[in-house]
Amino acid sequence: MLCEGRPDGSSERFRGMLIFLVGYMGCGKSTIGRALARGPRTPPVRTAVNGALEPLLDMDALIEEHCGKRVGEIFETFGEDGFRRMERDTLAEVISSYDDAVVATGGGTPCFFDNMEAMNRAGRTIYFQMSAEKLAVRLEHGRAKRPLLRDKSEDELVEYIRENIRKREPFYSQARLVIGCDGVSDDYVVSHVVSYLEHCGADETARRDR
Repeated sequence: MLCEGRPDGSSERFRGMLIFLVGYMGCGKSTIGRALARGPRTPPVRTAVNGALEPLLDMDALIEEHCGKRVGEIFETFGEDGFRRMERDTLAEVISSYDDAVVATGGGTPCFFDNMEAMNRAGRTIYFQMSAEKLAVRLEHGRAKRPLLRDKSEDELVEYIRENIRKREPFYSQARLVIGCDGVSDDYVVSHVVSYLEHCGADETARRDR
């Protein structure tokens, strides 16, 4: 079971941060994001998704709610260019509307327009780095729902992911924190992120107190 923050309340020190989780699809942004968001660092935030209280802002879910279509349908109707414009607009709305939330971005979000620069300006960015082989295993059973992967064989899937990561790595690596996720548990990743954010929060407090 995933840990959900530290019970001593020390993560209160990084309340008030926008935290952007970036990385290739399947790397665990939503799973780990939920564990982070449900810890003591923040109360649930109200999102545009059905007006419900949610501890995690999921970019794809926000786009689907706004458009009234699944991501695959958006790609089919508007093409990737249309989807990326919606993604850029959704990110801008998140940045302007929230100052205390965990945001699970789409796999391509950092790689288009000035999205990565915008996220680095607005909050803390964390990249979950994972090999193509590991990602392929994690994506195998759910790839029918992912328009960019659904028609590929197992070997084609690994090669496609590897090539995509090569192209996207220059954007992903601009994140403030990079965590290698091969061979480690989600609990380890959560603990690493919490420690990093607590350190960031302590630095912010020290600067304000000067």
